Amino acid sequence: MSAAGVSVKEITLRGLLLGIVITLVFTAANVYLGLKVGLTFATSIPAAVISMAVLSTFRDSSILENNIVQTVASAAGTLSAIIFVLPGLLIVGWWADFPFWTSFWICASGGILGVLFTIPLRRAMVVNTDLPYPEGVAAAEVLEVGESARTQASAESREGLLAVVWGAIASAGLAIFSGTRIAAATYTTYFRVGATAVSGIDMGYSLALVGAGYLVGLSVGMAMLFGLLIAWGAAVPWLAMHPFPVPHNPFTIAQVSHYADFIWRKQVRFVGAGAIAVASVWTLLKLIGPVVSGVVSTLSAHQAKKSGAGERTDTDLSPAVIGGIALACLVVIGWLLYQFLAPTALGGSTTALIVTAIPFIFIGGFLIAAICGYMAGLIGASNSPISGVGILAILFCSIVFVAVVHPAGDAQKALVAFALFATAIVFAIATISNNNLQDLKTGQLVKATPSAQQWALIIGVIAGAAVIPPVLNLLANTMGFLGAPNLHVVKGTTPLAAPQATLISALAQGVIGGDLNWTMIYAGMALGVVLIVIDEVLGFAKLLRLPPLAVGIGIYLPMSATLPVVIGAVIGHWYDSWAMRTRNPEYAKRLAVLIASGMIVGESLWGVINAGLVSATNKDAPLGLVPADFVAANIIGVALFVVLIAVLYAWIMRRAKAAPPAPEATTPDIANPR
Repeated sequence: MSAAGVSVKEITLRGLLLGIVITLVFTAANVYLGLKVGLTFATSIPAAVISMAVLSTFRDSSILENNIVQTVASAAGTLSAIIFVLPGLLIVGWWADFPFWTSFWICASGGILGVLFTIPLRRAMVVNTDLPYPEGVAAAEVLEVGESARTQASAESREGLLAVVWGAIASAGLAIFSGTRIAAATYTTYFRVGATAVSGIDMGYSLALVGAGYLVGLSVGMAMLFGLLIAWGAAVPWLAMHPFPVPHNPFTIAQVSHYADFIWRKQVRFVGAGAIAVASVWTLLKLIGPVVSGVVSTLSAHQAKKSGAGERTDTDLSPAVIGGIALACLVVIGWLLYQFLAPTALGGSTTALIVTAIPFIFIGGFLIAAICGYMAGLIGASNSPISGVGILAILFCSIVFVAVVHPAGDAQKALVAFALFATAIVFAIATISNNNLQDLKTGQLVKATPSAQQWALIIGVIAGAAVIPPVLNLLANTMGFLGAPNLHVVKGTTPLAAPQATLISALAQGVIGGDLNWTMIYAGMALGVVLIVIDEVLGFAKLLRLPPLAVGIGIYLPMSATLPVVIGAVIGHWYDSWAMRTRNPEYAKRLAVLIASGMIVGESLWGVINAGLVSATNKDAPLGLVPADFVAANIIGVALFVVLIAVLYAWIMRRAKAAPPAPEATTPDIANPR
């Protein structure tokens, strides 16, 4: 294979520039998608396709250069998840907007630490593991196909690019048509269950989420469905019949929609938070041994390199470089914390809080990096578990800070903001580790140099950190965030849900204010233990697993965000079963992976463009052609949703049937992305 030779170009200026451009575009798309529905997508696969299409015009391009491009661009699928915490500073009313340099350094310093923390984890979780890394393996297959197309003039690369393009056109087209209001974007209804219980259905017509469902697979999809059934089939109806006095529900059963939504937001979501916290701790306990052995292996490999015995494909950044960059990041973080605290009511406790916060950020960040990296390897980065560990982080952080300061009055509000600020840095670490190990798995399969990928990831972090603040400000000043003061929001615009940021802000306020709904969190923690037992029993019986974190996500994310993911997972399972009966199963599956990636990219990019239109026109629906209550909108919306899914899958099924038989395998199979 061409990647085996050391003379092949790997890091090049053109590759870095292309990766940065893709990073800027995909980061913007991911920020919007995450704030709208609480999910971000991994960008490695579409970035690899774009890279191959562009760099194929150069005769001396290689699979290793394409791998560097997708590695840089993967920062868009990771660092953008910082929006699960950072908007909390607007939601609690501490910031009015996102100051560029403060936001940039939060993302950059935390993100670079995330890159460094994945270095010892590489051996523990990539080299010496059986974790499947679905997206990392799929990206490696895409790169292999691109290399074959470049050297053998195959049509597969062109068809792969077409799959991404058609998926993007379909999803963006549906979103644009929904923007005219002729087609509805969601269908929502609430109803009574008996005399005193309530429930509801909230379905989003989102092709992006259907694509995400395909990528995460049936196990995660069924786990999220199980979470939905727990939330809306059991918890909401039961709590409506047996209301808890805290928090008091100001609505009555006669106000069915408000009543049900309040119970879910203020009570049931905290059950999901408790379940996710327990599942995160369980994951961490399972990782202690592999992480320790990974650190030892990293040091041993560096000694082997110094003696000339090390392999290029097993070479990380040196311990001296890692230590120097980590120290620089900690200095920046210390400065950020000081700048935040000095002008507040906590100014007198600045030293104590910084001395407490820095170990929390450094040690807690490493532990969370391990949790996120493990879960990304298990179920893929698209259905990231970092929301759950973010909940765990804010709970721990808030409890520790309260013990240090004992705030009252204005200091209490300042401490809530400081807890969110410190957790945002930890979250930046987590976001990067969540997907970086996928990249390193891809690199292992295509025989890349780990140290080259690690430098590429640092560059990607810096590029992503530069674009996140302006995109956040654009969205904050046009749509705003649900529950925030929403200054300068266009009248009539529906605020972005920002579900994780809203939940994490509520947790910080509850712990520091002393009124957190611990009853629901304890119930969720008990549920988390039960879910772990169920999942382990299913694994022992070799049945379909139900990852506890995914169940928790199904409980606390809006149904409109999770139900399309479930549908996508079911469709994907059916399609993969069909693909196994074709002449070239791996090619058939690869087309589905690429069209799913295209669906995610198209709708997300349109979301950012639409935010710009809202800002420019000062209208909540700049493309609106009919009133918001257009009577046929829901029928048209669901019809288009179903037809477009059918058309896209019919296209890839025709291409899969027409594909030539799979050649005899001469290298280890890396093509199964699920």
